[in-house]
Amino acid sequence: MRRFIFLILLFAAPVVLAGEFRSIGETAVPMYDAPSVKAKPLFVASKFYPVEIIVQVDNWTKVRDVTGDLAWVERKSLSDTRTVVITAALADVRQNADDGAALVFQARQGVALEVVELGVGPWVKVLHRGGQTGFVRASQIWGL
Repeated sequence: MRRFIFLILLFAAPVVLAGEFRSIGETAVPMYDAPSVKAKPLFVASKFYPVEIIVQVDNWTKVRDVTGDLAWVERKSLSDTRTVVITAALADVRQNADDGAALVFQARQGVALEVVELGVGPWVKVLHRGGQTGFVRASQIWGL
């Protein structure tokens, strides 16, 4: 009987999508402590800010950010554009997936970059809003 109840609860629970990442798709999106515009606003997220999807309930999505904080955001404010944020003080973005490759640009901590390609060993191909592309070490970013 316990197993039957567990299975019912498992299938009745909202879908958990941990490990799925999205980004904020609008400018200045409020993040709340509960799934309601009447809830307490915690902070405002900027466009391209990466978030990890935790759970979706109706028109709301619970997300985790780079600091590990949890918040609720209206689903319509999320974008399918995959971004990452620099966690290192300063990250080198190189022309090729190699430490010896030419430096394309450097990005400071907190800068969001669009993901172009995953799975280049320990490297991720990224795009800066300014149009520059290159490879950054996965250990220097969050959002994968």
